[in-house]
Amino acid sequence: MPSPASLPIVPPEYDDNLIDRLFIWLFSRKMAQALGADTTVSGYGGFVDLSKQIVQGRNAEQQQLIVARVLQSLVPAPVLWVIRTCFAPTQLVCTLNAWFAAKMFEWLVGPCQVVVAEVDLADGTVRSQASGVQIEKCRYLADSGCVGMCVNMCKVPTQTFFTEQFGIPLTMIPNFEDLSCEMIFGQLPPPPAADVAYQQPCLELQCPTATHATVACPKLR
Repeated sequence: MPSPASLPIVPPEYDDNLIDRLFIWLFSRKMAQALGADTTVSGYGGFVDLSKQIVQGRNAEQQQLIVARVLQSLVPAPVLWVIRTCFAPTQLVCTLNAWFAAKMFEWLVGPCQVVVAEVDLADGTVRSQASGVQIEKCRYLADSGCVGMCVNMCKVPTQTFFTEQFGIPLTMIPNFEDLSCEMIFGQLPPPPAADVAYQQPCLELQCPTATHATVACPKLR
């Protein structure tokens, strides 16, 4: 029996409301400005199309840098400084960030909810706290069908942005079998060498450059 990762992805239907469409438009405009190009596709499909244009002809680091510029353009530098300076990544702050992410990012990733997560602390202990966000089936991964886009255009830039710019550690753990994902606020992201996402093969029936070999997606390099 084939694994879920080798089956065709059928993106669910989404009924974007006015606020969702506003966020999609804003992020798409910022991406088009950073890219220096536009898309003729409307709505969320245009957002994904711009992502695919960023991937073309660029390595993983270049893709991540463009997304980093987009994210930084959305939040003024003085605001980032105030958050880094005044808000330590306490259990309460991480929990509030999880709540905010679950409410604000549904347009991007689909339905999600706050969950209890296990967070590794600096003293070597582990603490359970409600600073996780469980994404049922990531809209971005389902629409793009690309492991490399998930890692380079979402996971890594988002982790870096929250960890370095906000000063609030974040780890994202995508599940390429069922297309779910967990965000854990308060958890430092692992280095690439220890991150299993970097070893993930292509989703065979979704990507035109995929092979049947069990090697990591070439877009991760």
